[in-house]
Amino acid sequence: MTSRLGLRSDTAAEQAADLSVAIGELRLANPVMPASGCFGPELGALISLERLGALVTKTVFPEKRSGNPAHRLTETNNGMLNSVGIPSPGSDGFRDGLLRSYQQAGPPLIVSVGGLVTEEYFEVTEALAGEDIAAFEVNVSCPNLEHGGLAIGTSPRMIETVVSGVRARTGRPLLIKLTPSASSIAEVAKAAEDAGADAVTVCNSFTGMRIDARARRPVLGNGIGGLTGPAIKPLALRLVHEAAQAVRIPVVGCGGISTAEDAAEFLIAGATAVQVGTATFTRPYAMVDIIDDLGRLCRELGVARVSELTGTLAPSLTPGRS
Repeated sequence: MTSRLGLRSDTAAEQAADLSVAIGELRLANPVMPASGCFGPELGALISLERLGALVTKTVFPEKRSGNPAHRLTETNNGMLNSVGIPSPGSDGFRDGLLRSYQQAGPPLIVSVGGLVTEEYFEVTEALAGEDIAAFEVNVSCPNLEHGGLAIGTSPRMIETVVSGVRARTGRPLLIKLTPSASSIAEVAKAAEDAGADAVTVCNSFTGMRIDARARRPVLGNGIGGLTGPAIKPLALRLVHEAAQAVRIPVVGCGGISTAEDAAEFLIAGATAVQVGTATFTRPYAMVDIIDDLGRLCRELGVARVSELTGTLAPSLTPGRS
């Protein structure tokens, strides 16, 4: 068994299945990692970070950003709305500060890259290209100022421009974090693959809002925010399945995952690995629990390796019905 602090017993180790997975050249001890923006090295005071398959940083922009006005977070039924606004110390501040703390944690480090205009993605990649980083996750869900604030990820052509430009600046594995706002997740996933991506992360948060009826004002300081948590799991699961059907590269599933069973559903839908976000806000040890329970679940499902679950969804008993 494993405690909530991440300490693993010999008995649990003997019973565990092979949880290792590969995302291109990136090899992970298990398929569980944090979602960008929901994790910091300080979590190491509560759990054993060495247990995680990988670490994913908060999104880094080229210049320092303070984020959105308060309130930034509010609960919803079975979820959470956040409007943090992705504060960032800038690429130089990240490289000279927080990056070192991430590197000391142990697991492969994936740096999330953002930009409000196309060139900013390239600037961050160039600034960090010489650092000890396992991979980059390109967050194309950012509002793009060149196109009136629309997310880059809604346009296959813009995705190709950003991904090909980042690819030209680094040989490290590239994960592309897609937005659920795209009219076709299959099209944008394919665009990322064609431009040189090694994997796609599906998906970022869904846009929503909450209103204070008595004040007749939005609860969030920015008015709208990103909906995350169990409420979006069925939506994210469908998008993962559609993306996995459209591309040959791995898909990393994200959206409402809080248990090993949730993770297994995403793997069966077509994901190779998963990211956990909102669950860690109330259960900092959630990822460690998922890792341990996933090993036992694999044995219950009759598989020796977790990778055997990927893409094994059986066809519907009633094809063509929604």
